[in-house]
Amino acid sequence: MEDMRPITFDRFARGLVIVAAVVALWLLFRYLAPAVVPFLVAAVIAYLLNPVVNFLQYTCRLRFRLPCVVLTLVLAIGVIVGLLWLCVPPMVDECLHVKDVIVHYLETGGEHSSLPAEVQQHFDDYFRRTDVYRWAQSGNFLALVRNVVPQLWDLLLSTASTIIGVVASLIAFLYLFFLMLDYEKYAKKWITYIPARHRAFASQFVNDVTYYMCGYFRGQLLIALSNCIMFSAGFYLVDFSMPLALGCFIGIISFVPYLQVAGFVPAAMLALFRAAETGENFWLLIGSVVLVYIVVQVIQDVVVTPRVMGKIMGLSPAVILLSLSVGAFVMGIGGLIIALPVTTMALTYYKRYVVREGGPAAGGA
Repeated sequence: MEDMRPITFDRFARGLVIVAAVVALWLLFRYLAPAVVPFLVAAVIAYLLNPVVNFLQYTCRLRFRLPCVVLTLVLAIGVIVGLLWLCVPPMVDECLHVKDVIVHYLETGGEHSSLPAEVQQHFDDYFRRTDVYRWAQSGNFLALVRNVVPQLWDLLLSTASTIIGVVASLIAFLYLFFLMLDYEKYAKKWITYIPARHRAFASQFVNDVTYYMCGYFRGQLLIALSNCIMFSAGFYLVDFSMPLALGCFIGIISFVPYLQVAGFVPAAMLALFRAAETGENFWLLIGSVVLVYIVVQVIQDVVVTPRVMGKIMGLSPAVILLSLSVGAFVMGIGGLIIALPVTTMALTYYKRYVVREGGPAAGGA
């Protein structure tokens, strides 16, 4: 049995100092979060976009880094604007079309609808009790949304305000621009600012963060992109409403593990309105959505995720669920996003420094 060093007062005091320092740094980070978080977000984005800059500079031989950075930012903004241009107009048109569907449904009494009798009765009672018919006839669809779904409206307003605030932050954009411009210098010279006796551990720690955290985010980004394509293609093949907009929406939210299930809610609503308008079988529409979900999930779990993630995440399903639950409880959506890489790093360091086994890539459970 391996001899263990005795716990002396000196070691105990140093442990308390380290714990106190970690807590103090965490409290300081929470206090400075409004100023620090934009920088950290810009650093992650710079890391994700750096391969594109390197491709333009070294493979395409554009020589100078500044035009490569500018061109990369233009391409990234163009991709975002293009996705919004493809997704937002169909969503707006469909929302405006909902008003006509409700008017037609209430005027005809749903006689040509294929909705189940219980659902149809519930919709009819709800629409008339909440004066949806009067609001729909008035043409003020905004009033309909604000009166019928006030919580959703508040959520949309708060989300829009947050997005506008982030997008409008010139400081965050400047962070991103200068980090991308001097990325190689920072990557090579940051170690010189660390005391010599701590450089080995600091270099190992940064390598681990790069491997697990940044590698995980880059992999999730590729998985989300593949889900956008697969869901859009799937909904198009089954002739479902708004295939591109709905597929991109589900693909984007799938950046957070297992959150793509939430996309079933708008899909079910679209199926309801389509069945009420055209008389198509409601259960066949829902079945087509479920079929697309099953096929995409199988392709993602069997082909995409193993190839993209490789050995970055080596966690068992039980540990994954526990990690996501704790992350969501502690930090909400942010906790869901970082839960898996943080858990993998924690297990890796536990095995490396406590159990004393494995190498840099040991982190499975």
